[in-house]
Amino acid sequence: MPDSKNSSNDNQNSLNPEKSGTADKLWGGRFTESTDAFVEAFTASINFDQRLYKHDIAGSKAHSQMLNKVGILTDEEMNDIHQGLAEIQADIESGNLEWSIQLEDIHMNIEARLTDKIGITGKKLHTGRSRNDQIATDIRLWLREEIDAISAELKRLQSGLLKVAEQEAETILPGFTHLQVAQPITFGHHMLAWYEMLVRDFERLQDCRKRVNIMPLGSAALAGTTYPIDRAYTAELLGFDRPCNNSLDGVSDRDFAIEFVSAASLIMMHLSRFSEELVLWTSAQFNFINLPDRFCTGSSIMPQKKNPDVPELVRGKSGRVFGSLFSLLTLMKSQPLAYNKDNQEDKEPLFDTVDTLLGSLRAFADMVPNITTNKDAMRAAAMQGFSTATDLADYLVGKDMPFRDAHEVVGSAVAYGVETGKDLSEMSLEELQKFSTIIDQDVFEVLTLEGSVAARNHLGGTAPEQVKARVAEAKKNG
Repeated sequence: MPDSKNSSNDNQNSLNPEKSGTADKLWGGRFTESTDAFVEAFTASINFDQRLYKHDIAGSKAHSQMLNKVGILTDEEMNDIHQGLAEIQADIESGNLEWSIQLEDIHMNIEARLTDKIGITGKKLHTGRSRNDQIATDIRLWLREEIDAISAELKRLQSGLLKVAEQEAETILPGFTHLQVAQPITFGHHMLAWYEMLVRDFERLQDCRKRVNIMPLGSAALAGTTYPIDRAYTAELLGFDRPCNNSLDGVSDRDFAIEFVSAASLIMMHLSRFSEELVLWTSAQFNFINLPDRFCTGSSIMPQKKNPDVPELVRGKSGRVFGSLFSLLTLMKSQPLAYNKDNQEDKEPLFDTVDTLLGSLRAFADMVPNITTNKDAMRAAAMQGFSTATDLADYLVGKDMPFRDAHEVVGSAVAYGVETGKDLSEMSLEELQKFSTIIDQDVFEVLTLEGSVAARNHLGGTAPEQVKARVAEAKKNG
């Protein structure tokens, strides 16, 4: 394998990151003036796009293998490139590669190091491609991998929710509308509502992945290339479903990133809703649940405090992801075809979204299965607010009273309960019959909390039987 010592002095100088003249850039041939030092730092992306190194190297290996297949690179040249790239990856992962701002980005840093290692053959790697299609490919390779990791965490959180739902299938708590007690439900049913949100989130991610998994490589700068490349072969090597159909669109499209961040925003919105309920339920005023100590913190001044910091922080982090979505939409809204330097700004919001979402999901997937319930507090809360009023109305309708009349009767009974401080289930039969004579002893079967939830025994209902059936179905279907 040739090394840089065998290369010409001109080649060595052109790749020296210590030199700052524009002519020393890999693209500097037509320039006569050095890049301003501030501009050089301002326009560099290596500080954040270095995290794409594995994907950049994978793309380069596939590209060189394709160039070999079509006769542009010899077997020896391809092998030298692959060996050099493998050594560079090892250097990066061992911390022995120093990134250069003068080389601007991940592509030029790796290409320069490759040419240092194997000589002029390293310069042949860029044949038939551009940094424009290279970065578009790197991001898709990286995001595809991250979607798979996020999907796995979603599945883990779903499993935790199913575990709690099954354990708490018969645990009664109040269901709320307008944050007012509405009707009794089971805690298992409530957990399954969260589960269903995540089902949709998972489906959206899988659908988004299909559009991520399209390969721009071969689009070159914007118009394709005159070389006889085989894009379908490169796509196969990299695990893409197919190459993109239009080179202009291939290098400039960031729809896939926006779509992902949109899906991520929905997930974070769901996690924020979960968080709000967890924060409320752990308060002394509700006291419905307990979170493990390892997911909470204390106060520096109030020794009694146990703060639900994980859900609070996740609730706050939703704003970061929403902001990233707006940032990417704004970034793209006025760009003409094809690639523009604006697109350097796509990576930091995307990276931050993935990091934020993955961390939030991991925290919840660890925390949720370890939630414990305060059943007595939940039941006491469900006894407040006349939560079985609708059951009394349904009872009257079952005895042929029109619903609107039943609604009025129950409203009067509730007013009496407010005045006397009695729940409907605590009133005597004689008291209830003051509002309608068709009320009989069997009314108490529906006025109990257990009777109320058990009566909603249909698909999607809160009855324990339905909760258990949905859990079993979800476990079976994965």
